[in-house]
Amino acid sequence: MQSYLVPEPAGKLIYRCLGCGAEYGIEKLLYTCPNCGKVLLLHDPAFDRLKKISGSTWRQIFDYRKMLNIPALQGIYRFHEFVGPILPLDVVVYLGEGNTPIIESNARLQETAGARIFFKNDGQNPSASFKDRGMASALSYIQYLIRQGHVSEILAVCASTGDTSASAALYASFLQPHVKSAVLLPHKKVTPQQLGQPLGSGAAVFEIPGVFDDCMKIVEALSENYNVALLNSKNAWRILGQESYSYEIAQYFEYDLADKVVVVPIGNAGNITAVINGFLKFYETGIIDHLPKIIGVQSEHANPVYRYYLEPDPDKRHFEPVYVKPSVAQAAMIGNPVSMPRVIHLVEKYNQIAGYQRIYVAEVTEQQIMDWQLTANRNGHVICTHGGECLAGLVSAIERGLVERHEEVILDSTAHALKFSGFQEMYFEDSFPPEYGVTPKPELINAPELIRPADLEAVPEPGRPLSGAKLDRFVARMAEEIAKILDLKKVSV
Repeated sequence: MQSYLVPEPAGKLIYRCLGCGAEYGIEKLLYTCPNCGKVLLLHDPAFDRLKKISGSTWRQIFDYRKMLNIPALQGIYRFHEFVGPILPLDVVVYLGEGNTPIIESNARLQETAGARIFFKNDGQNPSASFKDRGMASALSYIQYLIRQGHVSEILAVCASTGDTSASAALYASFLQPHVKSAVLLPHKKVTPQQLGQPLGSGAAVFEIPGVFDDCMKIVEALSENYNVALLNSKNAWRILGQESYSYEIAQYFEYDLADKVVVVPIGNAGNITAVINGFLKFYETGIIDHLPKIIGVQSEHANPVYRYYLEPDPDKRHFEPVYVKPSVAQAAMIGNPVSMPRVIHLVEKYNQIAGYQRIYVAEVTEQQIMDWQLTANRNGHVICTHGGECLAGLVSAIERGLVERHEEVILDSTAHALKFSGFQEMYFEDSFPPEYGVTPKPELINAPELIRPADLEAVPEPGRPLSGAKLDRFVARMAEEIAKILDLKKVSV
């Protein structure tokens, strides 16, 4: 094993156009094909060299690497040969991303939802979202270009609904002074927590009228006309890094993905693209023997991919962007996902290799997203609204007969719940604007209760503590009131 454990640069990555098939070197930053304008995927022409190593040997390599104390191999580059084979380890940017836990839900939630459920908590990445996987890849590549002398100074830009900007600003700040960042956000469409992240990392933050799709058009114009690095999922290096999500799932389940279902939200379609491609690579090299079922989920407020696959006949399908409505799943509030051509290409390839349909798309309501997020969090999980979207999507898929009782389901909780705590607050206060279509269920509402017995003459205040008999009475009366509310029984002496 020893000769395999610390990888050296190998292979040859190129950009390959999904439209005309043209190929380009990676010495320059490219996001769309200069020939036809379609999106690109990174391709390793020497990928077949990885098939010369047996699947069982690859499994051992990755398992042994988990035990190494080499920072560059502790995150997504544990799978170096699949994520960034040309990169020397000394250009890898590692901030603690990847290797996020997979937690099985309690029996109560599994019974309520109707399946054996695991959450992959990608909110435990450094910037508190799954975007760090792609940023680690994109910024490692930029550092590689700098070290190779292809570029000197980089301005990294992105459009965002919150998580992308937080991640891009964080990773760019790590590479100062060579890399600076600017982010474009839709005005008043980003939570305060998410807005604070790029500001704290020192990025130039611009709020733009409209929605994410409008911000994306501006960022695309900047990348086409100015010397900037685009860090949205249009960047093929982002997709490459996010493939690590699939590899970690495979490793956690000891590479046995028979009867496994992976549920992910669809926003700009970069994540589901990466998940599909990651499993395909592991399957083609014999590391896994089964391609898991994949279910993408969209809110009815932003559902262009769901609408596309409503047509059963592939020859009759036609993609139409939609204008989005407000959604609690803000990162998925995208009506014209830039990775849609990748989705169409890879879904067809995945189903073809599997020999039958293995990828589906589910649609959920905003009400279902909030209800299931809060239900999960009341059962020991800290999932975001997008995790709630996945859980709601799973329940919908079960109702449609797409998931069977014996199958095990891995749900993607893409970010930390605290990023979206404002939506929980609106739920508890029943203050959702009408356009969301969310009516709180009384059994899920929670609020603090002030305890202040009327017969207490004195209570402590900041700078004015109680002491002696007054303190004793305060403590005794407060304990009595709380015990009464909770219906506690006194301890028998």
